[in-house]
Amino acid sequence: MSSKRYIGYKKILSLFRQQNGSPSFNAKGLAIGVFSGCFPFFGFQTLLGVFFAKLAKGNILLAAIGTWISNPFTYIPLYYFNYKVGSIFIRNSTNITIDRNLGIHDLWKQGSIFSIKLLLGSSFVGLFLACISGLIVFWLYKTNKKS
Repeated sequence: MSSKRYIGYKKILSLFRQQNGSPSFNAKGLAIGVFSGCFPFFGFQTLLGVFFAKLAKGNILLAAIGTWISNPFTYIPLYYFNYKVGSIFIRNSTNITIDRNLGIHDLWKQGSIFSIKLLLGSSFVGLFLACISGLIVFWLYKTNKKS
């Protein structure tokens, strides 16, 4: 690992450790950010995470950091996995294929099925990852406060 990257990780970890507030306040912020980051709303994930963290009275900075679960390196595997999870819940007999004879209605139908599967999968995966990350962060801050 290069020294610049190591210093960058240390700065983020230091920023993470310096957060004030209760363990639940910090965990709530990060969990909301992770949940928001699981959706394919490129460019709006951070805004959504911060907005919902503010509504839920969670740590806004940790919410913004939590949205980094999706980044240019994880977009394709994360959203492909989300789509597959959504496909488990919505099974349809039509495979998504592009044919010259398809009408505009058929194209819209296939696009909407794809979108619903992706968003449903993003919801389930996001909820699961948010719970896990929230519990880990809660535990980390709780044990760190005791020290």
